[in-house]
Amino acid sequence: MIGIIDYGMGNLRSVSNAFRSLGYDALIASSPDELDGADKVVLPGVGAFARAIDELRKSGWADRIYDVIASGRPLIGICLGMQLLFETSYENGAHRGLGVFPGLVRRIPDGAGPDGRKLKIPQVGWNRIDIRTKSDILDTSGDTYVYFVHSYYADTDPEYVSSTASYGTDITASVERGSVYGVQFHPEKSGSQGLEILRKFAALGGRAS
Repeated sequence: MIGIIDYGMGNLRSVSNAFRSLGYDALIASSPDELDGADKVVLPGVGAFARAIDELRKSGWADRIYDVIASGRPLIGICLGMQLLFETSYENGAHRGLGVFPGLVRRIPDGAGPDGRKLKIPQVGWNRIDIRTKSDILDTSGDTYVYFVHSYYADTDPEYVSSTASYGTDITASVERGSVYGVQFHPEKSGSQGLEILRKFAALGGRAS
């Protein structure tokens, strides 16, 4: 079963519906104890980093996330959920994250795209990702286009970066470390290629119901 963490700041229904469309049971967990039966866990996120990390800590979710990781159960952070896995975010001040991945969350720098036009921030829309290393969940057989909505990105050790996207600079599009994964884009909004990423994640050590 896929456990989706509900801490009040996630795109829960669309993530849940995406897994169910693939044939997997998905539970939206409103308390840490509800994750006991989940063999894979999703940390979604939409909104501001400071409020999100505060909600995770005061509700007990942060400790449960560490427990999930320590147990070896696969966990994936989506969009803000990925950013929360890093050490520090500089979104509206400096805020300490969960520290699962080393690195900082920074604002996308102002700049120009390949056509010379000023880039819009946030990045909203489809972009191609470039695969950087062997991945458990990404399709490395051809071009992959996914849907982004974000103003900040993770600046981390290349060792953990499984893909990047170009948006004025190289944006960390996905990371992997052991059984922990993160995607800056929204696979649940990325058509068949996004669903394939979720399918590969759900299939890690498990099977469809």
